[in-house]
Amino acid sequence: MRTIRKAFVVLVLAFSPILNLAQNDPSFKRTSYAGESVALENDYMRFNFYKRVLGWGWGEIMTPSGKMMAILEHFGEIKLRDQDIPVRFVAESYSRKKTEKGEELIFDVSSVVVREVLAGTSFENWMAYPFTEPAIKGTVTFKIEKDSQFATLQYRLKSTGNYNAEYIRGPWLKVGEASFKTKKTDALLPGVDWAINDEWTSGTDFFKDPWALRVVPHPNKVSVPVMALSHEGTGIGLSWDPKQIASRWFNYRGHKPQAVFASPNFVDRKNNHLMGLMVPDATIEGHENEVVSKIHLELKIDQTINFDAELWLSKGNSIDVLTDWVKRKGLPKPFEPRWPYNETLNRIANAYNTNFWHKEQGFGIVQRPEKSIKPNVPNFLLRFIKENKRNKVAKELKEKINWILQQLGDDSKSKSELVKEGEKLLAEQKRDGSFVFDPDVIGKDDFKVATTFIEPMGLRGETALDVTIRPAMHLLQIGRETKDQRFLNAAKKAFDFCMPYQRPEAGDFWETPLHAANLLAAGHAAVGNYLAYLEFKEEKYKDKAIYWMRTLLAFTHLWEPNDLPMLYDTKPVLSSSDWYFANWVRDHVQWEVLAVFADVARHNLKWDEIDPEIDWLSFQEGITNAAIRWMAAQTIDKNWLPHNLPETYARYLRGEYEYAFPDTHNSVSGNYGGMMIMPAPIAENIYSLLDRKAEKK
Repeated sequence: MRTIRKAFVVLVLAFSPILNLAQNDPSFKRTSYAGESVALENDYMRFNFYKRVLGWGWGEIMTPSGKMMAILEHFGEIKLRDQDIPVRFVAESYSRKKTEKGEELIFDVSSVVVREVLAGTSFENWMAYPFTEPAIKGTVTFKIEKDSQFATLQYRLKSTGNYNAEYIRGPWLKVGEASFKTKKTDALLPGVDWAINDEWTSGTDFFKDPWALRVVPHPNKVSVPVMALSHEGTGIGLSWDPKQIASRWFNYRGHKPQAVFASPNFVDRKNNHLMGLMVPDATIEGHENEVVSKIHLELKIDQTINFDAELWLSKGNSIDVLTDWVKRKGLPKPFEPRWPYNETLNRIANAYNTNFWHKEQGFGIVQRPEKSIKPNVPNFLLRFIKENKRNKVAKELKEKINWILQQLGDDSKSKSELVKEGEKLLAEQKRDGSFVFDPDVIGKDDFKVATTFIEPMGLRGETALDVTIRPAMHLLQIGRETKDQRFLNAAKKAFDFCMPYQRPEAGDFWETPLHAANLLAAGHAAVGNYLAYLEFKEEKYKDKAIYWMRTLLAFTHLWEPNDLPMLYDTKPVLSSSDWYFANWVRDHVQWEVLAVFADVARHNLKWDEIDPEIDWLSFQEGITNAAIRWMAAQTIDKNWLPHNLPETYARYLRGEYEYAFPDTHNSVSGNYGGMMIMPAPIAENIYSLLDRKAEKK
């Protein structure tokens, strides 16, 4: 009887399309289908589940209007080392449970036993796999609430014995399958990859191999545990708990849920997009990008494998998907600063009075002597002096600043000088309102080096967001100060030209690919568009300003591993420098995000009121406290090394860089490196936070 049943299964597998008997027949046809379906749905999405010939085992996700967004390819899959056929998890039946908030479907799953499927067929005599029972058993639960756009996916699995697994896959989405295929508006894995239109994730547009491949990145490189993809106004997101121990046995190392992200799906070489979670993870950096792991997951009997994920649909693009997740979760609470704010200000001011001061030269630190030291007046020092008149350090700083002001003289510009600057910009502006990229005006020689070795990082005459936004802001400023309508009109035209852009680009134009996703460009565009809104009174500029500031979320670490502090550290750009000389998906940079919020404060903008749906005050507090953590205090910690200026390490040890902060932080090793940066932006953000918190009392 068993032989007859197995033979029937194989026959059905071959002719399953004729058995479409269910009311909700699947759109996806390239699978076996036993004619039964069940659905979970609310006002935000519909989740149809289907029965394969061997059992319940896959689903389709669609909008309420019926647009197919993705298929859930299976309820889990395992690839064993000693079996060349991967097997999926199926359920003979399901149970439906109603709750106060909604409904859930629970599937009791087990992995398919190949030996049983082949029994009674022509394969039985020449294929003999050793496994006689399912390797994995457990439950897969899908929950949906009446009033929530988020569905919950819960995998609770166990190993039935001792096995070596090359992978175990949990949620595995083929986005666009049976609908828009490889088309997309954008695809986003925060901190790692952001592709638009027909670009590939893991493409060589902004990296070169081997750095370009980011399909299975080290978990620490993912700044927000969200994968997102959008198509023509609808986005889909998949999130997970990056600190969850998905699997561990006894005193072996634990494995976190590992993100797998490919758009288009070059992993399967199929016309769709892939978003999935699996184990083992790639916390061993040398084993990134292994969809099939070279170091097997050693399973023991009753070892658990758990995945907790959320899936949702959003209106808009991938930034809207990410924003919806942030609205649901809220921003993480900023940790306490290394030193209280007033103490930090005192430490910074004292450093400007001692190790940052060079008599008859000005403030700075010796790294490149021809550029490092010059007369300048950090604005925060003026406030520090004013508020601490009796303080010995403040009195000494006042004397130093008086000397600097004598050297600088009157640096204000006359109206005629401003008009001359504005007319030069008008001459450079194109008819459509844009400005174009000119590599010859870059002081650094990165573009020359990159072009010599590989290819240009940007083409002469191209434009990008920051290439046009910066002169637009300058024109706006000149127009407001001179009352000359020509400059205001030109600024408006430039802002309007940038309106269709969705990805911030070109902020680090001096050393990175021109069109790479960039944090600094996002900040400039946010502030610039809001200033345009204040001047021209058109809501579109305010809306765009809010959008651009929200793109900062894609660069910001909104979680941290237990053993490596990095909460609110930020990626500057999702690219390399000079193709091979710095990897900004691996490394954090904090000065750029500090500069953005210092700029917000200088313009007296209250972003927490401009965009109250996001707690931007906590965000600013988080990035500021992170920067305080970065500050060099060599008497306490010696975790910094320079790169191209090795002779500066001796200066660091002597305390010359005390309370400056480094250029980079490695998200995998936890080490700091690069140049040292003066801490004025940290002080500016501290004062801004103190003022805003005082206002809110």
